[in-house]
Amino acid sequence: MAQIPDNLKFLDSHEWARQEDDGTITVGISDHAQELLGDIVFVELPDIGKNIEKKGDVAIVESVKAASDVYSPISGEVTEVNQVLSDNPEIINTSPYEEGWFFKIKPQDINELAELLDSEAYKKISES
Repeated sequence: MAQIPDNLKFLDSHEWARQEDDGTITVGISDHAQELLGDIVFVELPDIGKNIEKKGDVAIVESVKAASDVYSPISGEVTEVNQVLSDNPEIINTSPYEEGWFFKIKPQDINELAELLDSEAYKKISES
């Protein structure tokens, strides 16, 4: 059974969002998503400073099975990317919610976070 932390919000396309103390939003893919993908071998991260739209494709994750777009849960500007993933993308398989985050966003409208799925709603989607 995939882990689904209570403190995160989710898109139905399996991305998660976590609001940080400084107001930024950290984004990654769920434990369920990494299980579906299998062994992750490559990640293409966005450029810092890039403006992104909610549900717009912003990164790519490749596994031994498939390549998949990663969508942004909210609109805003990319302020940081997880450079560790460039050399060690497999971290996503072992730590999708902590060390395996993809990028951080300065939100354009923080209220978009409330429109995302909570952990219970996401659990229902990921189990079906």
